[in-house]
Amino acid sequence: MSSDERRRIELIRRLCEAPAEVLPAVERALDRLPAAVTNRHTSPAKEPPAPPARDWPHAPVHRLSEHGTYIATGGTFHKQHTFRGPERLGLLETQVLTLAREHGVHLEAWAVFSNHYHFVGHTSQRGEQLRQMLSHLHTATATEVNGLDGTPGRTVWHNFWDTQLTFQKSYLARLNYVHQNAVKHGLVAVANQYRWCSAAWFERTATPAQVATIYGFKIDRLRVHDEYEPV
Repeated sequence: MSSDERRRIELIRRLCEAPAEVLPAVERALDRLPAAVTNRHTSPAKEPPAPPARDWPHAPVHRLSEHGTYIATGGTFHKQHTFRGPERLGLLETQVLTLAREHGVHLEAWAVFSNHYHFVGHTSQRGEQLRQMLSHLHTATATEVNGLDGTPGRTVWHNFWDTQLTFQKSYLARLNYVHQNAVKHGLVAVANQYRWCSAAWFERTATPAQVATIYGFKIDRLRVHDEYEPV
């Protein structure tokens, strides 16, 4: 028991044993206390601020795009946990979803972590569309997180990798890989328990048959750039 708790108990005991004639003086003393003190334990707790609304993609496509379907990975500089914590994970996920939409990249799976991210997406035109989106993502998130840390100019991202997927089974297996990535890293037992990935959205949006099909693909032997240990 702390010293403050012992003092409170002692004061309560003394009040209970005090003669009735002193109680009006005690009441007047309590009335003179600031309202912030007397209401500290009775005021309703403030609700935590709501997380920013996510710019969810449309329903999953589950077929290769004629313009290109890719798996992309980005990693932080020296694998540092720059995006540790709910606020920064939310920042990174929100930017991935928002900038994908702005650049016309249709996402089907994504997962963001303290030191890297993955996503599978379809481009809507040929050329440098995906790389422009990734460059924009890295610039925007580096600016935001450096603003939070007071470190302007700090290098946040190391690089990004993108691989075009040209075989349907390879594409579907990598969808599952990204949905399940938080499980692979040991952060959750079930993919939809991880807040900053697409698994829960996918299970809500796709049909039960689609979910069963995607989740049935083996992912243990896939070659994906994923040498990270997020927290």
